[in-house]
Amino acid sequence: MGKDIIKIFQIAAVFIGTIVGAGLASGKEITEFFTSFGIYSFLGILLCGLLYITIGSIICKISIMYKLNSYGDLMKTISPNILGKLTGIITTLYLISSASIILAGSGALISQCFSVPKIVGTLIMLILASIFLLRGTCGLITVNSFIVPALIFTITLITIFYFIFSRDSVSLTTISNYPPKKDGILISTILYTGYNLLCSSGVLVPLSTEIKRPRIILTGITIGAIGLTLLCFMINLLLSANQPYIYEYEIPLLFVANRFGSFIQALLLIIILLEMFSTEISDVYSISRTLEQTFNIKYKKGIFIVLGLALPISQIGFTNLISTLYPIFGLLSLIFIAQCIIFYIRHNIRD
Repeated sequence: MGKDIIKIFQIAAVFIGTIVGAGLASGKEITEFFTSFGIYSFLGILLCGLLYITIGSIICKISIMYKLNSYGDLMKTISPNILGKLTGIITTLYLISSASIILAGSGALISQCFSVPKIVGTLIMLILASIFLLRGTCGLITVNSFIVPALIFTITLITIFYFIFSRDSVSLTTISNYPPKKDGILISTILYTGYNLLCSSGVLVPLSTEIKRPRIILTGITIGAIGLTLLCFMINLLLSANQPYIYEYEIPLLFVANRFGSFIQALLLIIILLEMFSTEISDVYSISRTLEQTFNIKYKKGIFIVLGLALPISQIGFTNLISTLYPIFGLLSLIFIAQCIIFYIRHNIRD
């Protein structure tokens, strides 16, 4: 029983860690997808959490029943046609792009913090990622089991501090006074959910097949989704109370944390760096598992192939490509969700 509880919380941590990334930890994603919709943003986040549980459970049940080992296997199973192949190719390109940008971003952040050349920071991230990736699923779980509790602690701390020391500037009136967008919360929520689930499928699929116990997996996903929802609620509350200033910053939460001194700011920057590290591991893990299943390339060899591609790309920049892929990836994520649901219902998949 004790081991089962540990596994459940490990799955929850991996699920949260894979989805969070630096975008959510910095507040940028919540700002873009939710905060601008005012009070309705909280309903959007709640719906997002429910979709995580529903679609995440469907992905895991399909993976266990058909013994799938990668997101490539999942695409072929739910969509054994040109669309499935296209989704797999675009997903791979997107994840390589993401991994490259994270290497570049981490290099810049480490360079800024410790006054070393950017390439040094990039190589530090690459070496550390390799060490954990070589441990396979165990490495993925270890990283997230440490990073996710640290993230939740930091965001909770900032939220508590904000409401203790800024009571005069925070109220529901303040939040509702800024004119919200009137339309689009539903499509924004579904796009955000689909994008995250398509990204996280590369981790959820092999994890489900390795553990082979639907109840443990589904409980872990449910707890993870609840944790994500609460995390997003806190971040959205902080951002909503600081409109319109947050729209001027690349790291909106850093603006919120500014009033609490350099220690809290440094803590938040460390968390963002750790989340970049977590996303890097998740991306490379997902692609390496797919290479193993699709091209029969050994997982450990795949790690170095992916990182070998990501390193030079990180030095020349991949921003234009990822901005081109992002809308396509968003559209494919909606198709992906629909195909998962249709496949699940058509094949009458149960626990």
